[in-house]
Amino acid sequence: MTKICVAKRLKVNGIVQGVGFRPFIFQLAEQYGLKGEVGNTSSGVSIHIEGLAEQVASFEADICAKSPPLSYIVEISGQSDTVRNYAGFSIAKSKGGAKISTLISPDVSVCGDCLAELLDPDDRRYHYPFINCTNCGPRYTIIDDIPYDRPKTSMRHFKMCAACQSEYDDPNNRRFHAQPNACADCGPHVSLYDKRQNRIAPKDPIGKATELLKQGYILAIKGLGGFHLAVDAADTDAVRRLRNRKLREEKPFAVMAYDLESIRRYALVEAAEEKLLTSIQRPIVLLRKKNPNRISKEVAPNNKYFAVMLPYTPLHYLILKQGFAALVMTSGNLSEEPIAIDNDDAFNRLSSIADYFLIHNRDIYLRSDDSIVRNTAGAGRFLRRSRGFVPIPIFLKNEMPSILACGAELKNTICVTKQDKAFLSQHIGDLENLATYEFLKLTAAHLKRILDIDPEIIAFDMHPDYLSTRFAQEQQAIHKIQIQHHHAHIVSCMAEHKLEGPVIGLAFDGTGYGTDGAIWGGEILIAAEDNFERCGHLAYVPMPGGTAAIQAPWRMAVSYLRNAYGKGFQELGLPVLKEIEIDKLTIISEMITKGVNTPLTSSLGRLFDGVAAICGIRSQVNFEGQAAMELEMLAADTAGSTYDYEWLSDDTYQILPAPIILGVVKDLQDGKSVADISAKFHWTLICLFVDLCTVIRKDRDLNRVVLSGGVFQNSILLTGLINALEKRKFSVFSHQQVPTNDGGIALGQAVVAAAVSRR
Repeated sequence: MTKICVAKRLKVNGIVQGVGFRPFIFQLAEQYGLKGEVGNTSSGVSIHIEGLAEQVASFEADICAKSPPLSYIVEISGQSDTVRNYAGFSIAKSKGGAKISTLISPDVSVCGDCLAELLDPDDRRYHYPFINCTNCGPRYTIIDDIPYDRPKTSMRHFKMCAACQSEYDDPNNRRFHAQPNACADCGPHVSLYDKRQNRIAPKDPIGKATELLKQGYILAIKGLGGFHLAVDAADTDAVRRLRNRKLREEKPFAVMAYDLESIRRYALVEAAEEKLLTSIQRPIVLLRKKNPNRISKEVAPNNKYFAVMLPYTPLHYLILKQGFAALVMTSGNLSEEPIAIDNDDAFNRLSSIADYFLIHNRDIYLRSDDSIVRNTAGAGRFLRRSRGFVPIPIFLKNEMPSILACGAELKNTICVTKQDKAFLSQHIGDLENLATYEFLKLTAAHLKRILDIDPEIIAFDMHPDYLSTRFAQEQQAIHKIQIQHHHAHIVSCMAEHKLEGPVIGLAFDGTGYGTDGAIWGGEILIAAEDNFERCGHLAYVPMPGGTAAIQAPWRMAVSYLRNAYGKGFQELGLPVLKEIEIDKLTIISEMITKGVNTPLTSSLGRLFDGVAAICGIRSQVNFEGQAAMELEMLAADTAGSTYDYEWLSDDTYQILPAPIILGVVKDLQDGKSVADISAKFHWTLICLFVDLCTVIRKDRDLNRVVLSGGVFQNSILLTGLINALEKRKFSVFSHQQVPTNDGGIALGQAVVAAAVSRR
């Protein structure tokens, strides 16, 4: 019986470029004795395959079953093709095209095979700090355009030597078509400089750098997505110097340790946290401190957690293997500025901080800060989604028009949509200066180019003074849609879970511009994608001095105390009131009475600030959310009773803060510990919102509750609400793919804008 030869044309879309996909297809074809070719295109990977029908069928089935670890196949389409009698199987030259729809791999950590070679004295890449292969290394931060080939990356400046070229051309080699492939003879190299740009130790710059770190110096180290500022985490004086120079008084620093064994000496590592730490993305993971430990108390003051990561570049391993307990590895910037990525820019901006610079000559095209994850309520949850995860898309329930969503002001990210995919950018930062604003514009242009997206709609926050709003308003010839802040929060979580409304949405944060011009942040919404109703909220209180009250929680303490006790609050004798000059108290009280510079707020974040200040924890903050975070950190592990709580029911449910404040003050006067008060306050909020959701369910026949907003970074509140709501038989949805804070809000803006435009 004659066996029939057939041919097929396959198109594969997803993350299939720069991840060893073409070599995998080549080897699979060889395994089945098939002929044809494979090549990158602007829409993914194209395969022509011909051979016996059963072998072609097995080949096609194995593409998904055995694809490379860094690949992510979204779609395979196939059709019969003409048998062309190829002599063998080959990798074709990449082809561009008018329509780009392929997905780009994020940057990932060095793989085990490369790490073994890095540390092997007999390997030709021994101690080469840019070792990589098709399974690891830089991707997103070095790509300028697609198809993903070396000429369209920052590696185009380095011509491969004969040995590297041989690996690149060998289908059986792990570096077959690995675009960043290089070695010490032909690739990028590391150099050490002092802050005056004098070169030091040309023979062993890494060895000299480790000596300087051990001597207490601050080093600026160029990594994968930008510069880090590094010091020995066990050296208190060095950490303190870094804080002073970086103008970062108390915000926790991230640390990096050589391996899990090193981390376990100073932090508790649960199984879920180990999985996060050792994942190819290598995020920063929040870990409970062990006490005592070798790490300086200056690293994470007033905090139960360390922010810890494992090395993710060969250079990190070469430095850390010299015996450090851990290194502080914090973003290479002055506070509130974007991380430095360019060598000259780093010298200009960081020479007032760093004593020495360990740099390299491979360009970073797009900065990408480290991602931050906390394991809470049974899942890893992003505080910041950036390196390692961007630009993997969020897959949506429905196809959408092309939209650019501009995010909010703090923790800004932007989002672009294409078909059923939403691409959330890396962390851009707080839009409080021109440098970060320029980074937003650069990121928008870069994403539009590499994803071939020309947005039809631009979505942005209602707040008129946000720089993201200004950016949107400056765009010409594009339909503009304003989105209410908390509506976007709830829909961002709905989009993750492919939900359609209506749902009960609990949107809790510090600041969001309301439709009535007030500052919202303790909101209960009945939300669908295209609209929302404000069903309930914390009752308004004045915010003395406006944004000044965010930096000075004692102002919110005064506001809540005055709301609960009237003008006689000054007689309470609370420690927070004793710390404030009488004249200041009088002025703030008069501002509230006369309504001068005292915008109204319903923010739950501000209630946390006020309670923290009343308890004497924090009257002034040095970073966003510090007072609320320290209130959470001090909470006792258990709570039984609650404070009284009450709401008024009119057109909306208005939750009164006064009963809670009265209870907190009474416990303080009765000598109760701050730990017990904090636990009781948290439990009060949990019971209050569960009871209110139960009332709303009865009224509206809604059983799905969606949680979003920066306050849900609070593990006690998030875990407690999920458990208590589920106990009442609610279906509860919270963030896992994007941050619950404003770092995820652009996703919601995009989905709301699409729904509004359809309507």
